Parts: sequence; structure tokens; C-alpha cells
Amino acid sequence: MLKRSLLALVVIVAAFCAYVATLPSTFRIERSTIVVAPAAATFAEVNDFHKWEAWSPWAKVDPNAKATFEGPDAGEGAVFRWDGNAEVGKGSMTLVESKPDDHIRIRLDFEKPWPATSTSAFTFKPDGPRTIVTWTMTSEPGFLEKAICLFMNPDKMVGGQFETGLANLKTLVEGKAAPQETPSP
Repeated sequence: MLKRSLLALVVIVAAFCAYVATLPSTFRIERSTIVVAPAAATFAEVNDFHKWEAWSPWAKVDPNAKATFEGPDAGEGAVFRWDGNAEVGKGSMTLVESKPDDHIRIRLDFEKPWPATSTSAFTFKPDGPRTIVTWTMTSEPGFLEKAICLFMNPDKMVGGQFETGLANLKTLVEGKAAPQETPSP
């Protein structure tokens, strides 16, 4: 009886491992919004990590997270490091490519809750007086991350945060771009 139980357990674990191994080797999360402002205005808010606290959804999740900055204030080479609660984790973002008013590419290095590396990108596509802003994240998950994704859908988890962040960014940029009324004498 014990041998059958052990054999059944081995077969179940082997089947689970085989299934996880067949899962896609990459995943992509993408969300977009339309900002009624020039691409330059939106680009400026994303290209400077110091400005992310005003719109990033993760800044609201753990307002007590420790944040440090390295390198230039904005653009290629800028680095943002964070260390927060269990929901925010610990890691760093390095701005690796920055083409003004067009796109930004960021390398994300997570340390906690588990080590992983992803690429995040923003594109800014002018559309008349508006800008279509798209935020993506791509990753090549290892075996452990693939197994975790069976129980935690990254598109639902991270995609919702992207939607919140883009809505915050839209409100911020459009608020700054709105004509200011001057008081009547």
C-alpha cells in the first residue's frame, strides 16, 4: 500500500512538473491609456524616477517603503531601488533606454519576494492633441515562476496595477496641461 501511494505521488509530481515545463517561456502584460497632452509632458513624468511617487500604484501600496536613487536624475542610467513590505517587495529599476517623447525601457530586478528579472517599457504615440501611452512588462519566467503563475495570474495582478498607474499618470499630466484660470479683478 505504501509503495502504491509513493508511486502515485511520484507520478503526480512528475505530471505536474511536465505540465509546468510546457507552459510558455515568456509572458507579456500590456495596458494603454489616452492622455490629453503632448507626448513630451507624459514622457517627462515617466523618464524621471523621482516623479513616480506621484502616480505609481506601488507607492500607494507601501508609503513607508525605503527608496534610493542612483545615477543621473532622469534618462538612461537612472536607477531606483526600493525595499518595502511583502506586497511591494525589494528590488531595483534601471532605465536602460530613453528616446524623448517616444519610448522608455526599464530593467526590473526583483530580490523579494523571489529573485526575477523583467523588462518594462512605455511608449508614447502622438495622436493629434493626445498621446497614447502603453505600459508593458515582459519576462521569461523560470520553472518556479511558471508554477506560481498557475495559482496567481500575473496579468490580473500586475495588469490591474498598470491600469491604476496609467489612470494616475493621466490625471497628473492632464492636470498640469490644463489651462490655468486667472482670477478676475
